[in-house]
Amino acid sequence: MFITIFTDTIKFHYKSKNWQYDFDEIKELGLLKKKKKYFLENGAFIAVTAAAYYCMIFSDLTDLYYIIPTLVCYVFIIIARFDNTSEFVYFFFVKDIYKKEIRIKIAEKDRPLIGEQIDHFLDLQFERSIKKTA
Repeated sequence: MFITIFTDTIKFHYKSKNWQYDFDEIKELGLLKKKKKYFLENGAFIAVTAAAYYCMIFSDLTDLYYIIPTLVCYVFIIIARFDNTSEFVYFFFVKDIYKKEIRIKIAEKDRPLIGEQIDHFLDLQFERSIKKTA
């Protein structure tokens, strides 16, 4: 379990991260979904393409000897880009009443379980707020 809910406290545990809050200290709790950025792969593609164009236009390489290393580099870039099939990176975040935010990167396989536990917490928080107003 990543989130353990007691009567007045909530304990969070994910990999090596541990922290605890009182129930009323949590202002916001949720999951963030961010699209992955491929700066390294895109930069490598641009560099290999620029080197290939330089060899094509400004060098004396005959018989297109620069094509094979260029294609090998493109293959490595494509393998690096499509090796990981996940398109998104997920974060678990907690904002408290002291304006402190904790953000932890989580694995994609843990996202559904953490999402269910967050829903359970939000249900309990809603029930507690109804009991306070009633």
